[in-house]
Amino acid sequence: MSELRIVVAGASGRMGRAVVKAVAESQDCVLSGAFENKGHASLGQDAGTLAGAKALGIAVTDDPLLLMAQADAVIDFTAPKASVALAALAAQARIVHVLGTTGLGSDDEAAIRAAARHAVIIKSGNMSLGVNILAALVKKAAAALPGFDVEILEMHHARKVDAPSGTALMLGQAAAEARGVALAENSVRGRDGITGARKAGTVGFASLRGGTVVGEHQVILAGPGERVVLSHIAEDRSILANGALAAARWGQGRKPGLYAMADVLGLSD
Repeated sequence: MSELRIVVAGASGRMGRAVVKAVAESQDCVLSGAFENKGHASLGQDAGTLAGAKALGIAVTDDPLLLMAQADAVIDFTAPKASVALAALAAQARIVHVLGTTGLGSDDEAAIRAAARHAVIIKSGNMSLGVNILAALVKKAAAALPGFDVEILEMHHARKVDAPSGTALMLGQAAAEARGVALAENSVRGRDGITGARKAGTVGFASLRGGTVVGEHQVILAGPGERVVLSHIAEDRSILANGALAAARWGQGRKPGLYAMADVLGLSD
């Protein structure tokens, strides 16, 4: 079997560097391209060296179009606007788009669904295999304990720009789906002041930011006289990068469509 040709978007970012390093260390993948925004300071640098790995002979460029035409998959942990554009390019090139960007709005989601008519797009708020197992457990627990209140606590590094995290929202969505309710209409965020009693059936979110925390999530199901706490701690970004590579492998030969890591792990209903 030939090596899987991977293009990395946002190659100089924290996740971009982690993905490049994971590709360099893999046995069945090869970095075929890496790109950044126009005018970025990393343009022209070797992507492997930039990631703290061996030199790979792949310079960071600012033109993804040609790179994606010669690849099997693009791995994207960037920003909503960039991810929407990359989804359209992936549809044109008919390659797998592994999408780990968070903070997407409703219009962004609609554009990505449209692109998925022509491309395999694997989208997740967290590419970690462990977090996706956690989401499956949350779904089962929320269904089995319908009278328990659900609260989600997450903490990330000081530079994270969106809150709640994409992972927290993914976990909240799992709980909401298990109970047959819409998360958008039943979420509570950032309580402050005289808020009144907790409304039954809602999903609460609390976000902490500080230091260099990669990612910590707790899902608390609180009932009369007892609590169930399900949690995950990410100690290194490599777990997200390795999950993204697993998704890129899984997506090869699939029919166009919008998939999730639950599909990759065989956890879909």
